Amino acid sequence: SRAENNSTSECLVRLHLALKLCLDHRTMARGIIKHLKRMYAPKQWMLDKLRGRWAPKPNAGPHKLRECLPLIVMLRQRLKYALTYREVKMIVMQRLIKVDGKVRSDMFYPAGFMDVVQIEKTKENFRLLYNTKGRFMLHKVAKEEASYKLCRVKKVMRGPRGVPYAVTHDGRTIRYPDPDVKAHDTIRLNLDTGKMMDHVKFETGNMVMISGGNNIGRVGTITHEEKHPGSFEMVHVKDAMGHTFNTRLENVFVIGDGQKPWISLPKGQGIKLSIIEDRAARMK
Repeated sequence: SRAENNSTSECLVRLHLALKLCLDHRTMARGIIKHLKRMYAPKQWMLDKLRGRWAPKPNAGPHKLRECLPLIVMLRQRLKYALTYREVKMIVMQRLIKVDGKVRSDMFYPAGFMDVVQIEKTKENFRLLYNTKGRFMLHKVAKEEASYKLCRVKKVMRGPRGVPYAVTHDGRTIRYPDPDVKAHDTIRLNLDTGKMMDHVKFETGNMVMISGGNNIGRVGTITHEEKHPGSFEMVHVKDAMGHTFNTRLENVFVIGDGQKPWISLPKGQGIKLSIIEDRAARMK
């Protein structure tokens, strides 16, 4: 009977431990997910779906996962400077790639809209922009233009001791901005010093590029703005061909004062073609 009691108590202890482990496992945090299936990778990366199950997952950085282009995709799929994962790793570990003037040796670093990518060994400078089909394109720029970038101001606030600061679309915090700078304006940032050079207001008549939504990549001028309290504010834009369209306020990125852009525009000048026009252009 003593042996039976011992075995019963031992079973109860084991059952208690098993239940505790199950409960602990159920409440345990999973942690960061380090993998990304190719099927769920952003479409603008244009990865082929039959050459593997996995896609490179970008690390945490200044741009969101679905709004960025990792350096590995840029070097392997776009620029074709590498054929394999190992070759990309060898390139970035030699500290050959600069993003916004800083060497990036992480091949999963998330570069995004308006970022300047420099490869000194090949004497090439690129600015990351969208085409009118919503895909990232590496627009080649001159060395003088690669010395600055445009940043959209998301908000202007005051920090400790009343220090004013502006937060930009690429996660920068700029202290003591120009008092005239408000949310939705655009500043020109010197990449060597990290200082603000000048700014352009979000106003009717200024040139803009659309950075999200159905009209992504299109360029035009602001005609007017609609305010909808409690809902999304809408902005009406007219392109160089006279076509008008509207989009949400958060998708509008001012790129120039009046009709003069501060950056060089990619091929097509941000004008969206119809299906027939696109086919005719391809057939030439």
